Amino acid sequence: MTTRNAVVHTSEEGVAKLSSDVPYPKLRDEYIIVKTKAVALNPTDWKSLGARRSPGAISGCDYAGIVEEVGKAVTTPFKKGDRVAGLVFGGNPYNHDDGAFASYVTAKGDLQIRIADNISFEDASTLGVGITTVAQAMYQTLGLPLPPAKVSEPASILIYGASTATGTLAVQYAKLSGLEVIATCSPHNFDLVKGLGADQVFDYKDPNCGKKIREATNDNLKLSFDTISEKGSSEVCCAAISSKGGLNTSLLPVKDFPRADVRNGHTMAYTAMGVKFAEQFPPNQNDFDFGVRFWRLTEELINSGKIKAHPTEVREGGLGAIPKGLEDLKEGRVSGVKLVYRVE
Repeated sequence: MTTRNAVVHTSEEGVAKLSSDVPYPKLRDEYIIVKTKAVALNPTDWKSLGARRSPGAISGCDYAGIVEEVGKAVTTPFKKGDRVAGLVFGGNPYNHDDGAFASYVTAKGDLQIRIADNISFEDASTLGVGITTVAQAMYQTLGLPLPPAKVSEPASILIYGASTATGTLAVQYAKLSGLEVIATCSPHNFDLVKGLGADQVFDYKDPNCGKKIREATNDNLKLSFDTISEKGSSEVCCAAISSKGGLNTSLLPVKDFPRADVRNGHTMAYTAMGVKFAEQFPPNQNDFDFGVRFWRLTEELINSGKIKAHPTEVREGGLGAIPKGLEDLKEGRVSGVKLVYRVE
């Protein structure tokens, strides 16, 4: 085989297209090559088609499939035929072999996991970006104990946007780390979030949302994870966090963060791959090492059913239908689900 099908960046801003003559990937030492069975869409996929697009780069970060080849430096004992899922570098301007929206995927081996036979490729394909983001936000930045854990003193965390794809994972991991979970979302998603373990849920549109959370936590909330990072989310988080200060981490950088006494950070899941992401983001070995550790403990949590995937909407049309899905995601026509496409 010399070529594969893939959805690639074009020279036109905001436009990706299906190409049938993309070269089959070269096997690098630290990578595996996977025959793709399903892929899932993330906001970063359409955002990367903007100013930082790289014509010819393959789009997409989330996938699941079957191992074809294993590089000699991969330490995880993968073998041909293993069912796997994880994170790849979609839209990589430095190596166009990478990217999930392709019939064959090249993935950094030690950031991938084996998936049990009872977990569908469709569900498994939704995990990569969300789990890596949770790892960086809640464990590297906020310092939560790795699951399974029991905290010595009662502690709470606010998950703002708990019904998002990242939020539903964050709720589950926080509970496995022994924390009380305070969550915000729309009322029609309260049952979803409570079913995943949230202890208290608040309507994020309530103008007194932050105040009510501070009252409910007796002015003791010290940790928050903002999975939205726009449209006033940081104001709600700051109103909820204790008057004595605390820590917040956001999915995106926040300008003019409302409180000087609340330490604020943000995540960049791409850095977990340990390769250059952009001129201002050189390879980060610490993020890679932590990502490897976190994915290894996650494998058991996923396969034992302790962590469940976000609800999906599986669309027909395979790779060729993905550009329309990216447009729908960009225009806000997707809510409460992750878009998933089967790859044949």
